[in-house]
Amino acid sequence: MPSIPLVLLIEGVNAGRDSLQPMLLKAGYETTVVHTGAEALDWLRAYTPNLIVFDASTMRSNGVRNCRRLRRQAELIPIIHSRVAGEEEDRSAGADVYLERPFSARKLINRARALLPADSAREEIIRYGSITLFRGKRSVAVAGKGEFILTPKLALLLETFLRQPGVLLTRRELMQTVWQTDFVGDTRTLDVHIRWVRECIEDNPSQPEFLKTIRGKGYLMQIMKPATESNSVGQADAAETKKDTIVADSAS
Repeated sequence: MPSIPLVLLIEGVNAGRDSLQPMLLKAGYETTVVHTGAEALDWLRAYTPNLIVFDASTMRSNGVRNCRRLRRQAELIPIIHSRVAGEEEDRSAGADVYLERPFSARKLINRARALLPADSAREEIIRYGSITLFRGKRSVAVAGKGEFILTPKLALLLETFLRQPGVLLTRRELMQTVWQTDFVGDTRTLDVHIRWVRECIEDNPSQPEFLKTIRGKGYLMQIMKPATESNSVGQADAAETKKDTIVADSAS
């Protein structure tokens, strides 16, 4: 039987119809609700959730300080921070995803799914940092960006990097692994697929942080840890989460 994700929801005691609990319960998540940062910290001493949702939009403060405390105590648990409309995003809170009210149930659940562990009984996953590759359904989820459907070649190329983080992979090695050929006279197909992978996983594909080009040698996948605990480990985009199909060229 697949395990049911456990979510810790911190929201104001008077959240009422603005409560996010109905959305989370409808999505099939077991949800525990507390109303203060102190209650959340006490609860975390006894339990380990799969996800924390801090809904500051229903509380008196923006929750940044409490969110930082949660991050220090629950370093490996993903956090979604929700704020009121018009309030500036403060990444020092240490959340993985930031949402601004109003947002749809679909947006919240899509963000949650990208952060939650997949059901390993049904889906083989490869995770490295904020990147999660689902081999069965050939998709990649990136914290703060959403989920993207991949072609078979893109999925295999990304898997090759994720299985060997920090390892320099030459063009020849990549052509052999993904396209089963030793021919490297024309690697435009590889270059195009590298660009498509970056469009999925990078905030700025033209200035990649994760998938680096090592000039004259090949490519290297590496995700550096934040230098300080106040740095955010993820960023939510402004648009609704959506599944984007990447269409490969005929060489794929």
